[in-house]
Amino acid sequence: MGTLALAIHGGCGVMAKLDLSEEEWAAARVDLGRALKAGWHVLTAGGSALDAVEAAVVVMEDSPHFNAGYGAALNTEGRHELDASIMDGKTLEAGAVTLVQRIRNPVKAARKVMEHGDAVLLGGPAADAFAAQAGLAMVEPDYFTTERRTKALAAMKAHAAAGTAAKASEAEKHGTVGAVALDGQGHLAAATSTGGYNNKPDGRIGDTPIIGAGTYARDGACAVSGTGKGEYFMRYAVGHEIASRVAYLGESLEIAAAKVVQQDLKQHAIGAGLVAVGADGSITAPYNTDGMFRGWVTPEGEFYVGTHSEVFRIQPD
Repeated sequence: MGTLALAIHGGCGVMAKLDLSEEEWAAARVDLGRALKAGWHVLTAGGSALDAVEAAVVVMEDSPHFNAGYGAALNTEGRHELDASIMDGKTLEAGAVTLVQRIRNPVKAARKVMEHGDAVLLGGPAADAFAAQAGLAMVEPDYFTTERRTKALAAMKAHAAAGTAAKASEAEKHGTVGAVALDGQGHLAAATSTGGYNNKPDGRIGDTPIIGAGTYARDGACAVSGTGKGEYFMRYAVGHEIASRVAYLGESLEIAAAKVVQQDLKQHAIGAGLVAVGADGSITAPYNTDGMFRGWVTPEGEFYVGTHSEVFRIQPD
């Protein structure tokens, strides 16, 4: 078995330290650890990077601490419209869903779309129907609603009414979850899932389901999953841009990712972050906000999770 590597994010622009109790911060770190362990278990058992990123994202979709699945953001109409995607770096096959409202784990639906092969991206009620026909777990839309997201929607509506939306905290605006992995056969994969941003326009689609923007994986280059203001991730084709800088310019993964996050995106004064894994097992997790939920497992099997500047080493089970 070759080098293994795994990294995850739970969204940039995390809550200010005073917004949550230490118990709540600890609970979020526990779920980051659970996601890492789920993905790492797949990799160490000889499984594929594709299976590993799906397993890690499912854990975060099921957690109320992140803006994906249970705990997703609400749009201007007080509804959830969820997006997810997944990509196989070996074949460049990919699948994505957008504007779904009833799929418990949208990343699983994205995987089904990829495997079905007739489309890369399905949206709206048709995507929900596809997932139900595929046998995936379906829920009522209010399953995704949490008190925190309801309060965040109210806060963003108040900002909008006062003309102060630009001053809202990153945590009030958005969040995303994602995972990237390198498996023992040298293959890369990436997956991303989100509820979008709080008070987003009805029907808005961000970068998460757009292959090459919020999600990208190519063997021999890297796998990338992003979080932040999706409109800019699409304009810069962030995932593909980083892979291209690695493949064509020969830049290190760290330099390529930092250039995009800290220069290209930061000049627009928007929050952005990502996790990326290289073909050699290198890992980077740059962000330009106050913090980013993130975690990774090194090729040596050491587990780390972080929220703001602090990074904690955790013990695998």
